[in-house]
Formats: sequence, structure tokens, C-alpha cells
Amino acid sequence: MDKQQILDTIKIKTAEKIHTFEKLIAETRASNNDTKSSMGDKYETGREMLQQEINNLTRQLNEALSQQALLQKITSEPSLKVQNGALVKTDKGLFYVSVSMGEIIVESQKIMTVSIESPLIKAMLGKKEKETFSINNIQQIIEGIW
Repeated sequence: MDKQQILDTIKIKTAEKIHTFEKLIAETRASNNDTKSSMGDKYETGREMLQQEINNLTRQLNEALSQQALLQKITSEPSLKVQNGALVKTDKGLFYVSVSMGEIIVESQKIMTVSIESPLIKAMLGKKEKETFSINNIQQIIEGIW
């Protein structure tokens, strides 16, 4: 399994997400400006709702930018234990420890991208191959780490 390909896929998805948020923010700002110029104070509530949407999109953009910064620090070097950048196979699935991006498919393999802050990764953090861990009273074994 090529960890660099997994990392590249996640970086591309993150960059796409950032671009989408930037575009949505620009479009929402433009519609907010249209509202200001074409309507009077009577529509202050509408402008406030647009501003809240801009604030929400900005928060999501900042989160995506933080994810992108974290991804820049991750290498595709082999891992001997569960840590950031590790590809971990358990008896329940394949997990890539990086940012929470959900499921991706690389080389026809389903891989769950999971943040180091997630309960699952916290339960297996620092463990090595053949070690077990438990989450939600379910025992799992680490079958491989790359």
C-alpha cells in the first residue's frame, strides 16, 4: 500500500475543500453587498443572516486550512506504532491517521481517514502490530502498521 498516494489523495481533497469554501465565501459576500446596495435597513435581518453564513463558512475554511497545515507535517515514512501518518490495519478495517476526511478509496482499498484526536485513534495510539485495544467494549487487534 502506497502511503504517499494516500497522503496525496487527502491533500488534494483538502485543497478542493479550501477552494470550495473560498468560493462560497466570495459568493455570499457578493450577495451581501447586493443586499446592502439594493435594499434599505428594513432588510437588516437578511444581511445579518448572510453575515452569520459568512462567519460559519470562514470557520469551516479555517478548519480546512488547519488540516492542510497538519498534512504538510506528515510524511509517508513507515511507522512502527500508531501515530500521525500511520496506516493501520485492524480486524475491523484500514485506517490512516491524519485528518478526519471520512472514507477514501486508493488502489481499490477503502481507507478511513481518522484524526489523531478521535476516540478510536486515542485508544490505539502508541500500540504496535499484534497488540489489542478496546473501544466501546469491542476488542480489536492491530494486524499491520505501515
